[in-house]
Formats: sequence, structure tokens, C-alpha cells
Amino acid sequence: MRVELFDFELPPERIALRPAVPRDSARLMIVDRNGGRSHARLSALPDFLAAGDVLVVNDSKVIRARLRGTRGARLGTPSKGANIEVTLHKRLSPERFSAFAKPAKRLRAGDHVRFGGKLEASIAARAGGEVELIFNLAGKDLDIAIGELGEMPLPPYIVSKRPPDRQDEEDYQTIFAAKDGSVAAPTAGLHFTPKLLDRLKRAEISIARITLHVGAGTFLPVTAGDTDNHKMHSEHAAISEDTATRLNAARRMGGRIVAVGTTALRTLESAADSNGNIRPLAGETDIFITPGYAFRAVDVLLTNFHLPRSTLFMLVAAFSGLEEMRTAYAEAIAEKYRFYSYGDACLLFRPLT
Repeated sequence: MRVELFDFELPPERIALRPAVPRDSARLMIVDRNGGRSHARLSALPDFLAAGDVLVVNDSKVIRARLRGTRGARLGTPSKGANIEVTLHKRLSPERFSAFAKPAKRLRAGDHVRFGGKLEASIAARAGGEVELIFNLAGKDLDIAIGELGEMPLPPYIVSKRPPDRQDEEDYQTIFAAKDGSVAAPTAGLHFTPKLLDRLKRAEISIARITLHVGAGTFLPVTAGDTDNHKMHSEHAAISEDTATRLNAARRMGGRIVAVGTTALRTLESAADSNGNIRPLAGETDIFITPGYAFRAVDVLLTNFHLPRSTLFMLVAAFSGLEEMRTAYAEAIAEKYRFYSYGDACLLFRPLT
């Protein structure tokens, strides 16, 4: 499909720079199976679900993946080289990461970048704006150094308007965050609070945890003119055998699978067979969902409002219909909904077929 079909105009003031307080006071647009729309708050989420439904959340935790360094500087030598910023997006081994670099054109294989303290890396390879880094530390030692020297990797549409601060250390993690590995938050999960979880429990709506370590590729623009020519970055995903068994049992009993965010949906769809049964998963996924995709595992999707021409807007258009989502987004803009990572959300019910 032509990428231009997924374009729309978004006024800059609709981009949220901070989350709602409390988180579950964010606005919620509900798009039902017939395309009808209504409006509520996230705190009312249980009212739109039913006993036996299962909310599937991503328990990945955002690491401090943005590092600032100096090219050409080795440990123990003066720092006189060009300033380099890297955003880690995928771990390749205990000491290796793929990363996006700025300015990447200043780097070539064999160069070194010093990040401060005891941390440095050599450039193993560069392709366009992406580099492969080999750090001088590995495993837990590298994790500690990244945590000490790195910054929260807020998305470009926030960083261009304000710098990250201490409040983002809390705001840009979900209540479910447990497993280090993401360089972008699974943002639909940001809306949950202990109070909302308690309401869901009392409504007999359960929570299941899966993992997808979100890569920075989620923010890359689709530069191809046609969706067939866009290549997704792969990300590590995991669903345990117990969780797969539980989700399949819930569906057999008439419960619906509610994906909290596009990352949860992509993980579930990657693990589902042709009959919609969810299998255990531990590996990479680069699933790219566009209109025409036949959904197998997910019945309902809770997600934020996404960027124009993005793979995420393409996914929601596949789930609820392109024209339906263009209409819903136009209404969200007119009603002054807040967009993107720290913004409001929509609850999408898979249309009747």
C-alpha cells in the first residue's frame, strides 16, 4: 500500500510532553466493532470489558539507552574528538549492541568512542546511521555502566521540545516494567495505576505478562513509498508456556484477549498459529502488520495515538480499518486528545467480519 495513505495533519500542540496525572485519568476513545465512537477515561476501562477477559501487558523495562561520547578518545587519553550520541536499540551479545549514532557519518569501522568513566566502545561496522558497538565491558558490568552514564531515551518528538529530566525516570516506565531491555516504553502500559489494577481484578479481568524489548526502530520514519518496501527491525520477544496455556484456556472459555499496546499485539500475533492458538515464544520477531493482515490472536487493542505514516498507525489501521481510524484520529484531534507516548489512548474492538 502507498505510505501516503497513512498520512494526516497533526497540530504540534496535540503532542503530549508529560503524562496525565494520575496516569489513569488520561482520556480514552472507544471504537466499537461497528466503528461507533465514544469517550471516557482510562479509569473506566473495566466498564468496557467483561469478566473472563485477559489483558496482556508487556513487562519489558526501559534502559538508559542514550549515551553521549567522544570519537577517537581511548581510556586514559585526552578527549579531543568529535562529540557522538548513540541510542542503543538491540543487544547482540553480552558486549555488543546495535545503535543509532549521530552524527554517524563521522564514524567508521575501527573507530573508538569514549563515554566517560570506564566505558568505551569500538565501531565494528556502520551502515547509514546505524553502528555496531563492541564495548570494553560485558554482561552485568556493562548494564551497570549504561545505567550510570546513559539517559532515558525519550522519543524525538519530546526531546526536540524539552530535555529529559528526573521525572522521566519514573514517567517513562510502566507499572509492569520488570525485565531490562527496551529502549522505548510500551506506552499503552503507562496508563495503569494500582487503583486501576484493583478495579480490573474486582471485575474478574486478569493480567498476563509477556515480553517484547522495544527497539528504537519503532520511531524510524517509513521512508519507502510503499509498505511492501519497508523493513522492520527485529526485536526480542518471549511468551512462557504457562502464559500461552492460560491465554488459550481463556479464549476457549469465551474470554477475549486484550493486547495492551502494539508491542503486546505484535508478540501475540507472532506466536499464534493459523487457528489462533498462542504458542510459547522465545526469539526474534520483525512482524509488520498492515491492512489486509488476518488477525489470529487479539480481539481488543488498547493503544495510544500514533504518528502519521508510522508502522504503528498502519497496525491500528489494519486492526480497525484505515478509513475508520482516519475518522477516529480526526475526531481525536478535534476533541483535543493528547497524542504519542505520553498522550491519551483508544480502545479498539476488532470489527465484525
